[in-house]
Amino acid sequence: MIRALLRVAGADGGALLRQNLFGLFLEALLTGVGFVLLVPLLRALFAGDLQAAWFWFGAMTSLLALYALVRYHTQLAGFQAAIRLGRLLFARLGEHIARLPLGWFAAARVGQLGRLTSQGVIDVMGVPAHLLRPVITALVTPVTVIVLMFLFDWRLALAALITVPVAALVYRWSGDLVQRTDNRVDAAAADAAGHIIEFAQAQAVLRAFGKGDACLGKLDAALAEQQAAGYAQIFTAAQGMVSFVFTIQFAFTFILLFGTNLVLGGKVDAAELVALLVLAVRYVEPLLGAADLEGALRISHNSLERMDALLSTEAMAEPAQPLAPRGAAVSFDNVGFTYDGTRLLNGVSFTADERAITAIVGPSGSGKTTLLRLIARFWDVDTGTVRIGDVDVRDMATEDLMARISVVFQDVYLFDGTIADNIRLGRPHASVEDIERAARLARVDEIAARLPAGLETQVGEGGAVLSGGERQRVAIARAILKDAQIVLLDEATAALDSVNEAAVQAALRVLTENKTLIIVAHRLQTVARADRILVLDDGRILEQGTHETLLAQQGRYAAFWHERSRAAGWRLVSEGHHL
Repeated sequence: MIRALLRVAGADGGALLRQNLFGLFLEALLTGVGFVLLVPLLRALFAGDLQAAWFWFGAMTSLLALYALVRYHTQLAGFQAAIRLGRLLFARLGEHIARLPLGWFAAARVGQLGRLTSQGVIDVMGVPAHLLRPVITALVTPVTVIVLMFLFDWRLALAALITVPVAALVYRWSGDLVQRTDNRVDAAAADAAGHIIEFAQAQAVLRAFGKGDACLGKLDAALAEQQAAGYAQIFTAAQGMVSFVFTIQFAFTFILLFGTNLVLGGKVDAAELVALLVLAVRYVEPLLGAADLEGALRISHNSLERMDALLSTEAMAEPAQPLAPRGAAVSFDNVGFTYDGTRLLNGVSFTADERAITAIVGPSGSGKTTLLRLIARFWDVDTGTVRIGDVDVRDMATEDLMARISVVFQDVYLFDGTIADNIRLGRPHASVEDIERAARLARVDEIAARLPAGLETQVGEGGAVLSGGERQRVAIARAILKDAQIVLLDEATAALDSVNEAAVQAALRVLTENKTLIIVAHRLQTVARADRILVLDDGRILEQGTHETLLAQQGRYAAFWHERSRAAGWRLVSEGHHL
């Protein structure tokens, strides 16, 4: 655990922790020596040798004064280390999370990160503040007592030594029980946190479709599992603690019976036995103290392991000498990509030209969104190359790459602020006039005209005040304001009505005069306007070309187009064919 603590603390926090560890080791050593000094003191008292008794009493008093001084400094250093560790952890976690690949941030990470960066940090801070002292004392003090016991009677010392491996095995067994239950508690807490957030954010949809009870049932089940996991942990921790305490008491009883047998055999006098049994009591005392904190120790250890694993997650590699591309064309050269054991793309090659619109169509799961995310470097490809201009995206600085790209995905998230604030995210120092222009091009001005505060209207958490289509228009306005060279749209117009979609498409076409526009779309009206269409299925490009070229080929795209043209609406998923 100490090694994991030092890794998590890093170079800045590690120095203070090492100083604290040295102080705690010295403190535990002084405690053990102080216990052992009881033996000659009691011997002198039983023998009536007051001069020797005063000498040993003086030695104990001096040792006690030194112990008090060390204890004061280690106590203070422990809290200072905990406070510094908390600050460092928040900084390290924040910096590291910001450098993780964007694809790492799956929905399941929300609850995990929330718990790790709140309760997890508190658990880790508790290690230097409260747990290191009893742990080190439980290790160093008994060893010191046993070693020095050999100076007085090797047989009692050996009897105490025999109990050590038994106690260690029981301690490890009970600790493993707590560790396993804590993994269940952590998973249940993260799952419950995710369901709570989901339930709160989806209230409008749930009530509109009368599905509140069904979702509430899932939330209840998650909370019930969290409660059951907590009860199981308490029960298991109690089992482990009782077993360890029983073992320690058995060890003391064994030493007591062994010493009594030595007295009855005449091999040890009564005065020496009393002294050594006092020492035996001091031997088991720190072990019993550790038993009380065993559960907290294991829980903190688990939090340390999870935090260490997060900090060990490979961050997005930055090139030693970043390159700046010439031009804004996007090209895939024989790209292959696997995620979580599933092959998502295989041998994909195409070029999205500058000042042109490239549309990507295909069935769900064909890899359309994956293509866009590889351009934005959510992940790095397994094989092949993704280039912007003439430069591999892996050879570009992340800041430079993201400055050249605007992304609007299906699931739009708006921050709890005004409409203007959310648009301003595209370019934080933009003028009011620029924000209003972007809002006008994306038809957000029509939304603002219906609201009392206009663009200064608060949108609520996640943009709850606005509809799905309105949130998408705000996101498009944000992308327009950013004015990046490359614009990636993933079903960005799916929630817009035909009138607003036409207006937004017209605005986007004007913006692409000097830009690259890549769209994942299902609406054929949108696809037909593209300069190049990619037909994707099962991670491969089956067809590519203009709308007219693909129709002339009489392939997958043409078959679907003709079928949809005869249908009553425009949809890209049918019973027999998919795009």
